[in-house]
Amino acid sequence: MDFQDPALANRLSLTAVGYNSSTGKWRTEAMRSHSSPRLLYIGKGQGRITIAGLTRGYGPNNLIFIPARTMYGFEVGPTVFGQMLTIPAAMAAEWPDEPVHLRLRDVLGQKELAQLFDNLERELVSARSGHSRAAHYHLGLLSVLFERQMDLQAQQEPVGKDRTTSAAAKLVAAYSDLVDRDFRSSKGVADYAAALGVTPTHLTRCCKQTCGKSALAILNDRTLFEARMLLRQTRQPVQAIAANLGFTSPAYFSRAFHSATGQTPSAFRRLGPIANPR
Repeated sequence: MDFQDPALANRLSLTAVGYNSSTGKWRTEAMRSHSSPRLLYIGKGQGRITIAGLTRGYGPNNLIFIPARTMYGFEVGPTVFGQMLTIPAAMAAEWPDEPVHLRLRDVLGQKELAQLFDNLERELVSARSGHSRAAHYHLGLLSVLFERQMDLQAQQEPVGKDRTTSAAAKLVAAYSDLVDRDFRSSKGVADYAAALGVTPTHLTRCCKQTCGKSALAILNDRTLFEARMLLRQTRQPVQAIAANLGFTSPAYFSRAFHSATGQTPSAFRRLGPIANPR
């Protein structure tokens, strides 16, 4: 569960995604999850995205659906521009239950997608009566387009071995789910490995195979992303944040935070709140 007000889970919003050298890479690359689904549209540029412990490349005209409570992080290089759509939890049933990565190759589909995003954005910023209802209708049409593109991609791609169904990918996806659920506890990698019925060594080997990170790095990444957001978006005392995230003491939390970010929690907080956190 993310730190956001539960009311935000039912808010439809659209946020620009682009390179910003003045903000840390952690803003997009660190593992996080949300209480409502996200749809990432990449208009131009390329990079890599990790969802549920599986890393793959993305490029222009890619649509990437991320279900609620699913950990993800992605690179945003200088040439990347896109949009992140927050889908209200109340409309999640119209979307898939699992992550989906679509590559729109047909020009007609690309134009239709661009038009839907333009219409949705126009209604979201409009002051006209019924603009919110209209935006939700456009979101419904977008879900239909997404479903049709899923069918089209399934028809076009040859049947073969799917990385998402490999034993390693399934294990790391299960680990990611557990981490997102329990990262606030004091559990370590050994505890998660035991719950999954594997050794910590095997778990780390699979994590490195699917996303290039160790099991410990994934756990620390998720915990420290939450710490950063809590420090910048709330007024909770550092001691309370440390306790809520499962650290045995504020001093241990400060050392871990400084080791990962090069700053103390208090110094990081003084930089000010983050605008439009994703």
